[in-house]
Amino acid sequence: MPESSNPGHSRLNKTHKISIAGVAALGAAALAFSVLPGSGESGTAVAAEPVAFSVTAAGTNAKAVEASIAKQHVTAAKQAKAKAEADAKAKAEAEAKKREADAAASRAAARKPVYANNLDGWIRESLDIMKSKGIPGSYNGLYRNIMRESTGNPNAINGWDINAINGVPSKGLLQVIQPTFAAYHVPGTSWNIYDPVANITAAANYAADKYGSMDNVNGAY
Repeated sequence: MPESSNPGHSRLNKTHKISIAGVAALGAAALAFSVLPGSGESGTAVAAEPVAFSVTAAGTNAKAVEASIAKQHVTAAKQAKAKAEADAKAKAEAEAKKREADAAASRAAARKPVYANNLDGWIRESLDIMKSKGIPGSYNGLYRNIMRESTGNPNAINGWDINAINGVPSKGLLQVIQPTFAAYHVPGTSWNIYDPVANITAAANYAADKYGSMDNVNGAY
């Protein structure tokens, strides 16, 4: 049929188009507005955006915290490793020093002479002490005077000379009286006047002071 025979049909279609456009516009507006939960007030959809942002920020902060903790663990592990290495190094150095000290002590002990417990050994030990203290004297000078004074008896006592008469008898290998022994005692030796080495070194010290050396003594002194 020609359009003029049903003009309402054309107007109806136009109305529908306008309605559909209005509904679309209202739908778009509805998407832009919403009712806030629990308040009854209307608001926009933009209000939901901070919530979504907060969740994202929380996730970012959590990752940052995890990264910081991981970094701290790595740092702590490095520090623990460094300390362990430093402790191990210090221990190794201490052990090396101890071994060196022990070796030095062992070498010193090996070099230390062993003196025989007889007249020859006593004289030789006395000479070594005298040398370390700067006291002059020779093996022959000591031996000669010892044989004259006591014949090599470390317990010899003179009970008849002037010293004995005065109550201070001469004693030992080189027949030293107690006051002289005490005055010329050599540090590092025994304080027992009958000790062979102590007696020899004290007498040699006295002779060095009075005569220059026991080598210069050829009679009673």
